[in-house]
Amino acid sequence: MTEILVHDATEGAIAAAPRVVEHPAWPALRDAVEELRPWQSKDGSIDFEAEGAPSPADVERVLERVIGAVEELSPLLPHDAAYHRALVTDLRRWAADGFRVPDFLDSLLAFQPARNRVDGLQHLVVFPMYTQNGNPDRNFEAVVLKMVWPEWLADLEATRYDNPLFCGITFEDFTAGYDTNSAVLFPETIAVREAPERFSWGGIFCDREAARFRRVTEASVELLGLELPEDIREMIGDQKRCEQAFVLWDMVHDRTHSHGDLPFDPFMIKQRQPFWMYGLEELRCDLTAFKEAVKLEAEGNTHGRDVQYAVLFDRMFRFPVTGDRVRNYDGLGGQLLFAYLHKHDVVRWTDNTLKIDWERAPQVTNQLCAEIEKLYRDGIDRPKLVHWFAAYDLVSTYLAPHPGSTWAKGPDALDLTQPPRKLVDDVLPDEFPLSMFYEALAKKLKHVIASAKGITAASAEKAAA
Repeated sequence: MTEILVHDATEGAIAAAPRVVEHPAWPALRDAVEELRPWQSKDGSIDFEAEGAPSPADVERVLERVIGAVEELSPLLPHDAAYHRALVTDLRRWAADGFRVPDFLDSLLAFQPARNRVDGLQHLVVFPMYTQNGNPDRNFEAVVLKMVWPEWLADLEATRYDNPLFCGITFEDFTAGYDTNSAVLFPETIAVREAPERFSWGGIFCDREAARFRRVTEASVELLGLELPEDIREMIGDQKRCEQAFVLWDMVHDRTHSHGDLPFDPFMIKQRQPFWMYGLEELRCDLTAFKEAVKLEAEGNTHGRDVQYAVLFDRMFRFPVTGDRVRNYDGLGGQLLFAYLHKHDVVRWTDNTLKIDWERAPQVTNQLCAEIEKLYRDGIDRPKLVHWFAAYDLVSTYLAPHPGSTWAKGPDALDLTQPPRKLVDDVLPDEFPLSMFYEALAKKLKHVIASAKGITAASAEKAAA
């Protein structure tokens, strides 16, 4: 059985340990969870009155298989021992409560991966949860993952980009909810009786991000006839190098949500806002990562240049043509970046060939970041609705609104006697439609985008072989 690192929680030592996914208890656990999932309702409960429902005894037998496999695998992961004990307790309580809406708050609080960020460290996670951009229901999922925390990244986090809750992670194996487009493991997705006062970790699967980035970028470059610098062509061909670019990008992006001149709750959790506000926030965080990457490259950090191209290509090629056109705020950010660079002659689409002025790209991309930062800084002194219109003006300077847009007609077209949240109803689902360039690109990349569903580093390599 292949060995990887394990952390001794009692002595703090790093030792070799078998890969969890190669232990026979892992497929047993995965299969038991897969058997359990279809029986669950959207809220994670099991309705024994539903047509085709199992008997409570059947569910209990499957649940015992889950518990038995967790207990068999747990000794491989001594750093997760407290979590696994709490997990078994939560599973048994779910059964004792008659398989009603699950409550896994106790095991969630016991799982603390950010306290022990060690490169290569494995974790076994089982929770009732939805998966972002994946399965919207709170089904059980089982995931084996590894921490990505190389020394150079740890040094940057400790000295420059403090982000004590961030966990860079990669997939080892997973159940069906992650055979999707989901690339995150967030505690807020887990079924609990009440949300904790604050969450203490958040994980992003950089291997999935890197693999789909490579697949979509390679296809886009070929379709668009884009000539790449040789070192960037090499990066796109290197999964591990791309993973390192993404884990750095993610770490800086994640912390940016709570840094800078912020006129509102950075995560907008309790606010209803037009979707371009979410799009600008995500783009601001990405462009901040880009800006920092430019600085890192100037200082001789080899990952800085890779992050810049990862941001540019993922934002311009994948984001605008991924997902549906209903309040697609990530797509909007990619559209805005491309349009901004195009209008400043950094990007040109001529003779059916895409050309990029590589020398000016960092300067002009940072210029867009500065415009968004100014919008935010000025927003501190503005009423909410005025700020929304200022943001709309920024976006519509570069992206054409839908011809039927009410917001595009200005404040006089809206009923300003209503509270701002009601005016969000006047926003069209696709307020800023794709340009003709992106409409054509979306058609040509459709199958490539679809093929990236559930992708991992291993599956990408297998497909390329």
